[in-house]
Amino acid sequence: MKKIKIVLDTNCLLASISSKSENYRIWKGFQQGLFVLCVSNEILEEYEEIIAEKANAVVAGNIINAIVESEFVEFSDPQFRFELITSDKDDNKFIDCAIAANATYIVSEDKHFDVLKEISFPKLLVVRLKEFLEFLTTSKE
Repeated sequence: MKKIKIVLDTNCLLASISSKSENYRIWKGFQQGLFVLCVSNEILEEYEEIIAEKANAVVAGNIINAIVESEFVEFSDPQFRFELITSDKDDNKFIDCAIAANATYIVSEDKHFDVLKEISFPKLLVVRLKEFLEFLTTSKE
């Protein structure tokens, strides 16, 4: 069976890396290969920067290494910038990666992604953390 591919917004990654978090199943699901995490260099740079800010550089480095070395990661190098989000242009890197990787979902709590509901092409599905956790739970059964 083909694994689904997702792009994980930085705040969702942050919310899932602590073993004390209710969202930790997402990080564990990635490590167990329940889905493929799609990333670009831009996304990895943001992950590292924000995790270092919120925790420290060592934790950030460990998380980035775990992602980069995983067999369940797909690296994407978007060649086209769609510029679909105008309210926070920095979020476009996640959209461009999702399109280039043909990802199933973008997992985000960010309301800036709501604009994608109004765009017919390219069709991108944005799900919240809770929805993705439900998907992981039902797909394992």
